[in-house]
Amino acid sequence: MTNPTPPVPVQAAAHLLVVDDDEEVGALLQRYFGAQGFRVTVVGDGASMHERLASESVQLVLLDLGLPGEDGFELTRHLHEHWRGPVIIITGRGESVDRVVGLELGADDYVTKPFDLRELLARVRSVLRRAADQGRPEVISPPRHYHFAGYRLDPKSRHLTSPEGETVALTSGEYELLSVLLEHPHRVLSRDDLMTRIHGRDAGPYDRAIDVQIGRLRRKIEPNPTHPILIKAVRGVGYLFAEPVQRE
Repeated sequence: MTNPTPPVPVQAAAHLLVVDDDEEVGALLQRYFGAQGFRVTVVGDGASMHERLASESVQLVLLDLGLPGEDGFELTRHLHEHWRGPVIIITGRGESVDRVVGLELGADDYVTKPFDLRELLARVRSVLRRAADQGRPEVISPPRHYHFAGYRLDPKSRHLTSPEGETVALTSGEYELLSVLLEHPHRVLSRDDLMTRIHGRDAGPYDRAIDVQIGRLRRKIEPNPTHPILIKAVRGVGYLFAEPVQRE
């Protein structure tokens, strides 16, 4: 990474959100882009990213892939579906397959570490200009809550509350799976659809990861997991969420 260059005029005080658990990289980007006239916020994980996007106006996300908890691919997919600001992946993973997956999941650019700060600045400016030219809305307002079968899911906190008012603990994968199903009620989703939306890859012919996650989720929300009425299997195709879903 090269030394910072003197500041030059930029778009009006764009707010960049850096999501990277490497404190040195975060501090470097904050200093450099701050000197270029940007407002820069640095967070170290996906949960903090979600909180910032829900509470602040952000024009661009600089996202590392190797994060604790939800990895960068999961977060890229989530941003592509629930947020419409641009995303640049910054990562030490230089393999072409990672680049392709990141871009297919919705990233606007992909920069490998160690990067040249002047080149990164040029890429940030270019992506912001394209976003402005396309008139991309910054945020797709998510519902405050999903309601189904007496349950309530809060997308902001990622808390699921049972009909009895108790918290149902969900893993990150279970939350993502449930969110996808609730976004597409009464629609059959294939295993490939679900795998791509949740994990950023197609399901292989012997890949039963989605079936395992479906089983775990059923045990947490179905009245009788052996005879599911909420998440139904469609033989040879995939799964659908059969219960009406209300978005508050």
